[in-house]
Amino acid sequence: MSASARALPDNAPAPSLERSVKRILDAFNRASSETAPEISALRAAAADLAKFASPAPLVERVEDALDVAGRPLQVRVYSPPGRAADTLPGLVYFHGGGLVAGDLDTHDALTATLAAGAACRIVAVDYARAPEAKFPAARDDAVAATRAALTDPGRWRLAPGRIGVGGDSAGGQLAALAARALAQEGRAPALQFLLCPVMDPLARAPSRRQLGQGYLLDETTMRTYWDAYRVADLDPQDPRVAPLAHQDFSGLPPALIHVAEADPLHDEGESYAMALQTGGVRVKLTRHAGMIHHFYGFGAVMPAARAAFASIVAELAAEMA
Repeated sequence: MSASARALPDNAPAPSLERSVKRILDAFNRASSETAPEISALRAAAADLAKFASPAPLVERVEDALDVAGRPLQVRVYSPPGRAADTLPGLVYFHGGGLVAGDLDTHDALTATLAAGAACRIVAVDYARAPEAKFPAARDDAVAATRAALTDPGRWRLAPGRIGVGGDSAGGQLAALAARALAQEGRAPALQFLLCPVMDPLARAPSRRQLGQGYLLDETTMRTYWDAYRVADLDPQDPRVAPLAHQDFSGLPPALIHVAEADPLHDEGESYAMALQTGGVRVKLTRHAGMIHHFYGFGAVMPAARAAFASIVAELAAEMA
């Protein structure tokens, strides 16, 4: 299915929010501050957001660790109930949180839902976070975990040739970077599965300017994330942090990309879909009307978001099958 970019003009009217989305967003805005948040506050907020997710379905979980440059890289492997011993299609998954916040636990309900609903095995990666581990730590962990899944699929009983890579928000950025790195090695994943992905560290797209405050993910927070991860002289247009900075998108895996109408990251997700399509890559882009960033994590309090995420899981199931 084709994709077409629809960047928001700078003077466009504010998106119309779904009723339950507006109610929750208004509550967040009343409690928010315009000052740049501290790292500890961002991590606490990520943990608090996890409370709004739909309950995790029954799955089988196994903790594991990869040896990456002499240190353990923790992963959590999710299998549908009763299928831990089966060989299944797989998805290496990277959680969101600006490469600063979030962890395996904040996204446990999301990854469990993907495993159960899509009848696949999810390998969730606990990549190194900033500021303790700066660039290129998160990217390198993402590439290493994806490479491990593709080169040794038997370790996690993954079906060879049916292993994708996915992530939400900054985790979507890592998924796209890993997909490109492995494609350049001649062993591209079977799929890119991206939820509201970050494709540009800085605010260049109209939606980042128009929706940069009051829509859950503020530009001050995005700047804090970038400052925590970057090192001196790192260009925000470096293709190792900005997937859109590349000129050639041919040869990359097919992609399922989901963007939210009222998400500051809306335009860059659409731009990535268009770049892939221009490069001859099969893309399905879905725009979720009335939704905000991280809508897939609000199922417990937003019925429309719960329904939207159910459709996403169904789409992934069809692609994996």
